Amino acid sequence: MIESLITFALLVLMAAAALGVVRLHDLFAVVILSGTYSFLLATVLVVFDAVDVAMTEAAVGAGMSTVLMLTVLGLTKMEETLPVHTPLLPLAVAGITGAVLIYATLDLPEFGIAEAPIHQHVAPYYLEHSIEQTTVPNVVTAVLASYRGYDTLGEVTVIFTAGIGVLLLLKGRRGRGKGGEGAA
Repeated sequence: MIESLITFALLVLMAAAALGVVRLHDLFAVVILSGTYSFLLATVLVVFDAVDVAMTEAAVGAGMSTVLMLTVLGLTKMEETLPVHTPLLPLAVAGITGAVLIYATLDLPEFGIAEAPIHQHVAPYYLEHSIEQTTVPNVVTAVLASYRGYDTLGEVTVIFTAGIGVLLLLKGRRGRGKGGEGAA
């Protein structure tokens, strides 16, 4: 019961943060609210016992993304330019996409149900064999570091490459403004 109340409160706060991101025109406030949204999402993931995913969301969503967006704000304007047209088409596309995603979840098994297909084949194998095959005492760590090691390495490589790309773009932008190529 208390877990449901905490989850509901976190989801209400996430909805408020999302509404603030959509409604505000001050880009600094939007970046801070985006980071807050990511942190709240990480907290919801902790409540759902997905600590590994929560740590990734906190590091990438609330941490790295917020720092990169604040860096970009330092190179651009702090106020959003008002749109020329009403955003009805993007709003309709987002609404339809959300409705399709909600419809797709109706066919999923209940959350945490023991008879779900994943609990019939994959999970028992990892629970029975992970310690003897990996010598890692924590099953979650064994799955992430051993069974999915190359996948995790690939994810880290993508994040690292994106960070390097952003830094190169920011360096190029900063160089033009200080008498570089774009200066006359």
